[in-house]
Amino acid sequence: MLGSIAEGDTIIKNFLTGEDCLSTMNCFKELGVEFEGPTGGELLVHGKGLQGLREPSGILDAANSGTTIRLIMGILSGQTFLSVITGDQSLVRRPMGRVVTPLTKMGASIMGRKENTLAPLAIRGGNLKPIDYLSPVASAQVKSAILLAGLYAGGKTTVTEPAKSRDHTERMLRHFGASVETDGNTVTVHGGPTLKGSEIIVPGDISSAAFLIVAAAVVPGSDLVIANVGTNPTRDGIIWALKSMGADITLFNAREMNGEPVSDIRIRHSCLKGAIFEGDLIPRMIDEIPALAVAACAAGSETVVRDAAELKVKESDRISAIVRALTNMGVNIEGRPDGFIIRPGNRLRGATVETGKDHRIAMAMAVAGLMSEEEIAIRDYDCVNISFPGFYDVLKSIVKE
Repeated sequence: MLGSIAEGDTIIKNFLTGEDCLSTMNCFKELGVEFEGPTGGELLVHGKGLQGLREPSGILDAANSGTTIRLIMGILSGQTFLSVITGDQSLVRRPMGRVVTPLTKMGASIMGRKENTLAPLAIRGGNLKPIDYLSPVASAQVKSAILLAGLYAGGKTTVTEPAKSRDHTERMLRHFGASVETDGNTVTVHGGPTLKGSEIIVPGDISSAAFLIVAAAVVPGSDLVIANVGTNPTRDGIIWALKSMGADITLFNAREMNGEPVSDIRIRHSCLKGAIFEGDLIPRMIDEIPALAVAACAAGSETVVRDAAELKVKESDRISAIVRALTNMGVNIEGRPDGFIIRPGNRLRGATVETGKDHRIAMAMAVAGLMSEEEIAIRDYDCVNISFPGFYDVLKSIVKE
């Protein structure tokens, strides 16, 4: 996205050819941006500058990607033309009002289903004004949409959250040349910057690595090293959660890549214990909770997850999906409105589990299957291509027969 609205070319190395990333690229193609690749893990973006996008002739399709639709809404709100964006059957059920409200306050005109809270959404922007927005939720997608819109507003646009959410957008904006200030849970961007194309080396995604980390933590005899993983402190909650459960995890070779902290991670099997996870830790690992739930199945005491109601509005209702799938596998799990409780003494049995076409549920159940002596069948298993193409091959490559 930032390469598309920057001046000059941006080279993205280690580009993930997952469906979400390709959906983003295809949306910007419709907005007049030219790309070369991805080839050999590299993508070249010919930036159009802040004001260089064109009105799309058709409807933009974000497919399954909540990140794509919510963040691009911020950029589209800065354009004077009309655009319409939608997604797949899952995405059109996910709440968009949390983004529509602040963007409307900035001056964008946004219309959609259910009183402008669901896609498809029609957006006509331009002439935005800066706002000082107090977000009711700690959400990097909401924050990022406002900051991206703030690039098109004169003056300072500020977002304050109830807890600090992931800060990749702020770091990347600085890398491209925008002026961004951070003070605790408050972030401010200055409007009207000239963004400069750059070289970006994408570190490994900790949300994807989490499933391999849990696999190594729960399978006896494991000793696994995962190189070049992004360990941004707003995203590393899963590492500290697993460590609090007794997982043997070591981070080493710490460094920075285009403003992002990166480390190599070594994980060895250990006996896990249960713990309580709540409060400000939850936004730091919200996407990794399905993996955490699998780790809790191997713990010798009770694990409680609370304050995670946000899981109900992901690609699926992940609380229900986790409870349903693990119950089917024989796990003693109790669902709660904002999380779940997993009690000890679980012996996982063979089962056929439903994913709801949710990529993180599918990966979590594949890891859970490593703990079962019986066969686990995963429906709609190929949904992992949304975020981790080749996941099953990678998992198979590290598991000894």
